[in-house]
Amino acid sequence: MNSYGSFPGARPRRLRTTPAMRRMVAETRLQPADLILPAFVREGISEPVPIAAMPGVVQHTRETLRKAAVEALEAGVSGIMLFGVPEDAKKDAAGTAGTDPDGILQVAIRDVRAEVGDDLVIMSDLCLDEYTDHGHCGVLDADGRVDNDATLERYAEMAQVQADAGVHVVGPSGMMDGQVGVVRDALDTIGKEDVAILAYTAKYSSAFYGPFREAVGSSLQGDRKTYQQDPANLRESMRELALDLEEGADMVMVKPAGPYLDVLAKVAESVDVPVAAYQISGEYAMVEAAAEKGWIDRDRAIFETLTGIRRAGAQMILTYWATEVAQKLGAARV
Repeated sequence: MNSYGSFPGARPRRLRTTPAMRRMVAETRLQPADLILPAFVREGISEPVPIAAMPGVVQHTRETLRKAAVEALEAGVSGIMLFGVPEDAKKDAAGTAGTDPDGILQVAIRDVRAEVGDDLVIMSDLCLDEYTDHGHCGVLDADGRVDNDATLERYAEMAQVQADAGVHVVGPSGMMDGQVGVVRDALDTIGKEDVAILAYTAKYSSAFYGPFREAVGSSLQGDRKTYQQDPANLRESMRELALDLEEGADMVMVKPAGPYLDVLAKVAESVDVPVAAYQISGEYAMVEAAAEKGWIDRDRAIFETLTGIRRAGAQMILTYWATEVAQKLGAARV
């Protein structure tokens, strides 16, 4: 037995002795308001369609999307990010369904806005990949390459129809050079200065997008390496960040979240605008699959991943667990 005053004199374990003690000294706190729910709405279905690679996530009907938005609001979630899934017959090379005022995403924005008004922040994916028959995030040139500047013209149209539908925030996600500036100008031109831009500042060409492509019925041919970022690069993200801020981004985001916590931390240290991170489909699927096998504790893994993202500097986290986690956080406070 050690005598009085002997080593160790410092005992950090004193602050880990009970759940109440650990809660009191926690450096990072996860709150329902930190969370944003990504949601898919599919045209032409009468019942929700389960997404096989994402257990518990569905392609919503217009009606069930309304209900999901209300449920998220009641749980304390701050926002909902909407993705439209058009009928295959409506896909074409230019993604015209994405700029149709009566396209599925615009209709869904109006539905959700009518249901929750300004009480839930309604965000929309501003990208062509769901609407093109080739599955790329932009229009193609004669050689089959994504044409950056022609795509920007399409993004400007998309921003305007989404704003007219009542969205609060647009999320240009295609990683085209100059997209934030073009979208800002397009919104201001039609008097939608109050619509904010969540810039997908660092969107990496990731293997973890696989389940998402099922979720949106992607028609992708090839890959997106010529416009999404190389996973090897960090300085490139900081350059993208500077450009997005210069062009008028109101908020910035890192996607995916988990494999890029170093990028997220660097971005969060460098800016004075809100920072988001997207916990993407593959991150979700890995936890759900391992939990289904009994290999990990599902709830602990979910909270650990989200706390890690929050600790790295994200003020907002897009996660498919948003409503569930918010409900559990709320119940824990009662």
